[in-house]
Amino acid sequence: MLLQDTSIKQKIITLDQVNSPEDIRDLSVPELEQLAAEIREVIIDQVATSGGHLGPSLGVVELTLALHYVFATPLDRLIWDVGHQAYAHKLITGRRDQFHTLRQYKGISGFPKITESEYDAFETGHSSTSISAALGMALAKDITKQDGRAIAVIGDGSMTAGMAFEALNMAGHLDKHLIVVLNDNEMSISPNVGALSSFLSRKLSGRTMRRLKDHLVERLGQLSNVGEQILNVLKKSEDSFKSFFTPGMLFEALKFDYIGPIPGHQLDDLIDTLEMVRDTKHGPVLIHVLTKKGKGYEPAEKQPHAFHGIGPFDRTTGVKKKGNKQPITYTQAFGDAIAAIAEENQTVVAISAAMADGTGLRGFARRFPERFFDVGIAEQHAVTFGAGLAKEGMHPVIAIYSTFFQRSYDQIIHDVCLPKLPVTLAIDRAGVVGDDGPTHHGVFDMSFLRIVPNLVLMAPKDERELQDMLYTAIRHNGPCALRYPRGAGVGVELGETFSDLAIGKGELLRKGSDIVLLPVGNRVHPALAAASQLAEAGIDAAVINPRFIKPLDHELICDMAASTGRVMTIEDNAAHGGFGAAVLELLSQSGLSHIHTRILGHPDNFIEQGPQATLWSLSGIDQEGIVGAATIFVNNG
Repeated sequence: MLLQDTSIKQKIITLDQVNSPEDIRDLSVPELEQLAAEIREVIIDQVATSGGHLGPSLGVVELTLALHYVFATPLDRLIWDVGHQAYAHKLITGRRDQFHTLRQYKGISGFPKITESEYDAFETGHSSTSISAALGMALAKDITKQDGRAIAVIGDGSMTAGMAFEALNMAGHLDKHLIVVLNDNEMSISPNVGALSSFLSRKLSGRTMRRLKDHLVERLGQLSNVGEQILNVLKKSEDSFKSFFTPGMLFEALKFDYIGPIPGHQLDDLIDTLEMVRDTKHGPVLIHVLTKKGKGYEPAEKQPHAFHGIGPFDRTTGVKKKGNKQPITYTQAFGDAIAAIAEENQTVVAISAAMADGTGLRGFARRFPERFFDVGIAEQHAVTFGAGLAKEGMHPVIAIYSTFFQRSYDQIIHDVCLPKLPVTLAIDRAGVVGDDGPTHHGVFDMSFLRIVPNLVLMAPKDERELQDMLYTAIRHNGPCALRYPRGAGVGVELGETFSDLAIGKGELLRKGSDIVLLPVGNRVHPALAAASQLAEAGIDAAVINPRFIKPLDHELICDMAASTGRVMTIEDNAAHGGFGAAVLELLSQSGLSHIHTRILGHPDNFIEQGPQATLWSLSGIDQEGIVGAATIFVNNG
């Protein structure tokens, strides 16, 4: 029970005295509230300095404290869905002194990470996995007779994905004790969409429900025998009564005991509810908690989508800090191009998976609302939905980050490429993305897409070529994918019209006799700079921009390989199975297996967080790395 008498003993009430959840379990509600306020200040200060996921973490400070107060973590497994709301969790689980390194190179992760803390029960970063993981943990504990519970904390945005309901369905069927906390803030990254979101957002607080029921009981009690009979019926129909006035009927239908909605910033209500659920031994339970994204920081409360994930900003005003003037980003170039193309081509439609702003589609959505579809966090559905549109004469462009496209691999193969439908996959954030780390790096798409039949796969060397590739993909009568990186382009001038590129044809950017460099996508310009530096050292390097990963330009690559005798590929992708592997296959099939080759790419391990430039350097795919590898190759290989 809560300790309300602060005179019993001197208790810990400041964050710098909290080294584990054990240190908060003797606190009173006022002391927990004071701690919550201090945690918010620390989170705001840190994210203002280094950037990060501000809104989600501010919204669950009280919920975090209540969960660790009530449950015996880490024995009780606490799984944060997605994980970008786990900053308060990190602060009270032994990482307070490292919090200033959040999302920085060699610092602590912005997401739960098993190797970082025993309190991080599961590796998260993609949405809608928590209930499945928690169910597996609960069953394992049951089978092995281990102590402890499993608690999944899932946001309303993550509930737009089918995987969450697959897990709910199984949990209800198995009837095992599992606790699911639904954090309902009416937001994921962009405002939530769909019938489910509207259903969940029928905000009726626990206190309101109790007042309504108390009033009803009082009035019926005044109606002699008739009122008593009605009251008895209602008492027997408690579940039906509750379901009628709340979203509970959805979860009750899945055989969950539904509790809520309850206010997510009232610690006394949260703790009372969690204690009641903790002591329940049978069946799955879902607690519906209402929170406010960005709680406690006015700019984030007013613009929750803008403060979901943000770079450094001025803490006083909330205005994002401006660095040196940068060229237009690849994402902006994509967004401008698709809107311009759609102006002329009425069959073009755009699809986002809850990332309209992040993928540059907000302008398209404003100009062509009838041709823009945000499907929520449902990448599998996005691809098959696009396939259905394509089957009936539309040309869908599906813009999703590379790391999230991984979730729709079967749909890409079976529903788009097998029937050879004209669908364009716009793969944003391809390559390393920086501070979000291994769960968000897009370093596998070339490897898993280049093996799929019927798919044209390309990568632009700059933002102008990205626009031409998008134009080419939309004109192509079949499936296409174009991958492009996070961040600013190289600053080339953008044209007012677009060019239709010859599919499967690269361009020779520089002639050379000693070695041919084959960089793909955002590695082209570093390779050109490396070739100039190599020339100063007496090494004559040719540079080809292949443009297409599939199909490769057979003639150009093989001719240059034969004339130089050395080929070095460079890619912002895993070296295993990627562009370099495709070139090796081409040389082998062309009778050129005797050609000396080197592949530069990311090594066979998950890449940690850090600035893009640092990660490119560590993998040896920046200008310096290319020069060093080419020099050794020519002189010794």
